[in-house]
Amino acid sequence: MPKDGGIGASSKRREDVRFLTGTGNYTDDINLRGQAYVHFLRSDVAHGTLKSVDTKAAEGMPGVLRVFTGADFAEVGGLPCGWQVTDRHGEPMQEPGHPVLAQGKVRHVGDPIAAVVAETREQARDAAEAIEVDIDELPAVMDMKAALEDGATKVHDDLTSNLCYDWGFVEENKDAVDEAIKSAAHVTTLELRNNRLVPNAMEPRVAVGDYNRSTDDSTLYTTSQNPHVIRLLMGAFVLGIPEHKLRVVAPDVGGGFGSKIYHYAEEAFCTFAAKALNRPVKWTCSRSEAFISDAHGRDHVTKIELALDADNNFTAVRTETYANMGAYLSTFAPSIPTWLHGTLMAGNYKTPVIYVNVKAVFTNTVPVDAYRGAGRPEATFQLERVIDKAARELGVDPIALRRQNFVTEFPYATPVAVEYDTGDYNATMDKLLEMADMSGFEARLAESKKNGKLRGLGVNCYIEACGIAPSNLVGQLGARAGLYESATVRVNATGGITVMTGSHSHGQGHETAFPQVVADMLGIDESMIEIEHGDTDKAPMGMGTYGSRSIAVGGSAMVRATEKIIAKTKKIAAHLMEASEADIELKDGQFTVAGTDKSVAWGDVTLAAYVPHNYPLEEIEPGLEETAFYDPANFTYPAGAYACEVEVDPDTGKVTIERFAAADDFGNVINPMIVSGQVHGGLAQGIGQALLENAAYDENGQLLSASYMDYAMPRADDVPFYSVDHSCQTPCTHNPLGVKGCGEAGAIGSPPAVVNAVVDALQRAGHDITHIDMPVSPSRVWAAMQG
Repeated sequence: MPKDGGIGASSKRREDVRFLTGTGNYTDDINLRGQAYVHFLRSDVAHGTLKSVDTKAAEGMPGVLRVFTGADFAEVGGLPCGWQVTDRHGEPMQEPGHPVLAQGKVRHVGDPIAAVVAETREQARDAAEAIEVDIDELPAVMDMKAALEDGATKVHDDLTSNLCYDWGFVEENKDAVDEAIKSAAHVTTLELRNNRLVPNAMEPRVAVGDYNRSTDDSTLYTTSQNPHVIRLLMGAFVLGIPEHKLRVVAPDVGGGFGSKIYHYAEEAFCTFAAKALNRPVKWTCSRSEAFISDAHGRDHVTKIELALDADNNFTAVRTETYANMGAYLSTFAPSIPTWLHGTLMAGNYKTPVIYVNVKAVFTNTVPVDAYRGAGRPEATFQLERVIDKAARELGVDPIALRRQNFVTEFPYATPVAVEYDTGDYNATMDKLLEMADMSGFEARLAESKKNGKLRGLGVNCYIEACGIAPSNLVGQLGARAGLYESATVRVNATGGITVMTGSHSHGQGHETAFPQVVADMLGIDESMIEIEHGDTDKAPMGMGTYGSRSIAVGGSAMVRATEKIIAKTKKIAAHLMEASEADIELKDGQFTVAGTDKSVAWGDVTLAAYVPHNYPLEEIEPGLEETAFYDPANFTYPAGAYACEVEVDPDTGKVTIERFAAADDFGNVINPMIVSGQVHGGLAQGIGQALLENAAYDENGQLLSASYMDYAMPRADDVPFYSVDHSCQTPCTHNPLGVKGCGEAGAIGSPPAVVNAVVDALQRAGHDITHIDMPVSPSRVWAAMQG
């Protein structure tokens, strides 16, 4: 029977009441008295020297308060990068400056050149159009390999080349991998592209800067997954505002998928301009702006080689990847193709040696950073596509080949420096085969043939690393911030609880799932617990929400703080009942003395904490509030197996997904309904990448897919009804909840399943096609069949 509440119950999302009734409080809903509006003039060329920016006409237009250019930020720091990568030769990456407004050059279409602040949005926009900009256009650097050739135009003149870093991992494996490939019985090679994506969250970004002259306090309201980190980066490295004089508030956030982790120029500008003008300044991003200002995702070009022995055991993997950084280094960009990608190249398999080489390249495109999955989708796609190709070359069953090479003993130390603590990949594969009805495939294949369609079946596995940690490790890897989380649990006199967390929600259901954890520990009703997040003045510090870390790291911090609450309330209860603290038990909201009928209710104990007439003040101080910081000992490692069935129209190349099954191991599950929803959303995004989405640039650096007219987002009829399961649970061994994280799994596991299915359909029809790059659009599929 399903639980009524607490851990494991499908409690309905309490936040949905305000979202579904239109009473949510998003950043664009915030309007401050006397606020002005900003419009950014953005570069319409990808690369060029700024010869002049003439703002005189704009400054005289109605309603204009001030026009800002790069010169106004000459004494202000640039946007900092939060992760430094050291290359395979021991040298730090090349790290160019990233000004708030362009200085000297523009480096991608959308680079902000000037900003007009006016009384209304319309006045700001009209004035921006009156600014005269003279740009000496330069050749656009677009092709990553060409960008590294001698004599190539440089994106940043002060760097030695367009190479950010040349990273090798694990460097000491390189010779062993080369030898294993040279001596292998079979080597499968595959060259592929992981297509660039535009995140397209439901809510565009917004920033509202405010300044209080009487206290010298600045406040930024912003659409962020990461308000504490924004406060740290913007205050310390850009504007020079002490943290105690800077507040960052992220209210309801309508989706993020990674694109709202980072510190953006618009946030710094609005905070700066509010102080300069002594009035609030607001910017609301248009959808068109979002395409050329929000950090993009993916964009890797890779060659992968898989070596096998005569018995089809994997012996080595070697990859060479070119990773596009775009024009500047976004906050966490350097870590995505390296530590979040290279460390996952073992996948679910016991490959003895692995070597990963990544060349990160600057180009005249929008900066690239984490997008749902962040490095793990790229690793999974490479590995699962090359395994499928190897199975076809060897004439063996692709599922059997995977099973033969699964890791089966845990903990397992991979050759790429991570240790999987738990897992059961055969169990998730068994569950997948049951869900996907493999035995019925031949009948469905025959039916498709009868209807003139091609049918294919694709299967793959995935593993990901969530809750990036611990801080001392990631510090050695180049992280410039800790990756812990904090929580404060405040119990009031009548027993109600407020939990303040550094984890922020942009659709994950924190306001529902987090109370389930605390309620389960205390034995009280979930309705007695409120969650506060998204305000740097409330939680002491936080690292935000990304990398499926919220419940594993933020939830664990809450557990630790609640444990402190329980310890103190047991002391109080013991005194009230004149018993030994060791004999006190807490269950169902009642404190009892073991072996007796003595008891006292939760509310009586919490009242006593604030009305301490009857307990020894020399032993127990009044009040009931505790804070904990939690720094994980390791990543968590969710894993799973996915199956996709497609039909292909041979006349048009159109691919239709007919069936999709996902079997995941997320460790212990707090709220099954929320987990299923997270998987559904991830699957839709992964399918969108596989079939439809592609950020395409021309040779001059113009984004060709810069609106929904050209960028194909998945719609309801592009995805099937999914079959999802997360009953295969191997609990994480190193966090108190045994949880692993679920938010990115669907986006990681689905792209290779779709492409494997399409290739399978074409090969069953007699086409000698081993790979089609994503998106596998009708034109690409049709062209492949003709070729």
